[in-house]
Amino acid sequence: MRSKAFTLVELLIVVIILGILAAVVIPQFSDASNEARDSSLTTNLATLRGQIELYRLQHNGTYPSATAATFISQMTTKTNPDGTTTGTPTLGPYLQRMPNNPFTNDATFGANATDYGKAWFWDGAGVFHSLDSAANAGL
Repeated sequence: MRSKAFTLVELLIVVIILGILAAVVIPQFSDASNEARDSSLTTNLATLRGQIELYRLQHNGTYPSATAATFISQMTTKTNPDGTTTGTPTLGPYLQRMPNNPFTNDATFGANATDYGKAWFWDGAGVFHSLDSAANAGL
């Protein structure tokens, strides 16, 4: 009489095949994660740079402040043509909030273009990029 169970050899073959498939598929998921972060970073930079240029156009050619707190305030609240927020400002806001850098998961500002570990760099004169690593600085 023959039993209807799997043999040990059949089970080992199935386990080996599943292991090979896992070894092929798992690295593709990590690549997709990095590609998603790159795409998100590119989108955030395009949005921020566009809003900075809109601010400049509406403020007679003047960029937002290079100081992080003032920059965030000028971009996320209404401002006057001189960049102040007192009285009854009519321009902006340009952003609801500062977006997080997808590589650092924060919205901190670096003081100079080599201050890696911060999320963003803004020099107050038109240069805005990510600072999450040397590889992405300048994006």
